[in-house]
Amino acid sequence: MIRAVFSTPENQLNYIQSPDEIKALLSTTEGFFWVSLESTSPAEFKSIMQDIFQFHPLTIEDCQSVGYQSPKVDDFSSYLFMIFHALATTNPDGSLETRELDCFLGPNYLVTSFLSDEMPPVSAVWNRLNRDHRLIQNGVDFLCHAILDHLVDDYMPYLDVLDDEIDYLEDQIIDNPQRDTLQRILNLKHNIVTLRRILNPQREILNRLSRDDIQLIRKSNRIYFRDIYDHIVRIQDLSESIRDIVSGALDTYLSVTSNRLNEVMKALTIVSTIFLPLSFVAGVFGMNFKYMPELGWTWGYPMVWVLFILISLGMLIFFKRRDWL
Repeated sequence: MIRAVFSTPENQLNYIQSPDEIKALLSTTEGFFWVSLESTSPAEFKSIMQDIFQFHPLTIEDCQSVGYQSPKVDDFSSYLFMIFHALATTNPDGSLETRELDCFLGPNYLVTSFLSDEMPPVSAVWNRLNRDHRLIQNGVDFLCHAILDHLVDDYMPYLDVLDDEIDYLEDQIIDNPQRDTLQRILNLKHNIVTLRRILNPQREILNRLSRDDIQLIRKSNRIYFRDIYDHIVRIQDLSESIRDIVSGALDTYLSVTSNRLNEVMKALTIVSTIFLPLSFVAGVFGMNFKYMPELGWTWGYPMVWVLFILISLGMLIFFKRRDWL
């Protein structure tokens, strides 16, 4: 599907119906237009990207790639090519899923492209076009800022999900650590590492857009990109804090399970130690020698049991005084 809209110099919105209109608007010096390519067919994609805009083949290849593309920004002088990753879903278990958003920012146009079924930041800004006049009054670079602002802010609720998950796991670790608790902690740690791998390059992109001398972004609008940069720095700081908490939770889990194992081993050691002298006594009196006075004694068997009990009680008292129990 292809959606396109043109903002006239009078700040009026005209929805574009055909690729020919897009091609005609490329030469306009007043107003700007936005083209959104959403799960388009290869023929439609080629018609817009290659035949009309004539973007660099490498950028087109990046847009069509189904593998993971690292976030980046390439300055082709006449336009900027940017790759960002938007949060796709916020699952209860905290699993991370992202979708790639490709942006082409030119002097009078913005082209967004994604292969997935939906892209929440794009949909949110598209629905705001008729309500928020700033999107069409402040230029195409401000429109690009609005999309990136939504994209970055969507990560904050995900961090809240991670925070709730780690709170639950910390309670589970203390109360009843199980094998699935360890698996959830490791999954959480993996998600945090993945999140950092996405946030770090996106932070550098926004830093460049807000501070470098990029002609396609007006100085008056750089402050808005700087605001997004501040947001992603805050999100990154929170993710670092959660990563430290997850690492601490993993250490706590290992410590708790180790203590439980030590308690079990101590109990088994005490039992084994008590039975060691009893086994010795039983072994002595179990020898089949003919001339053993105790074997013919009437009270021999009861005395052996008395000896067993005295040895056991004595060892328990000894362990208690040494705080081994």
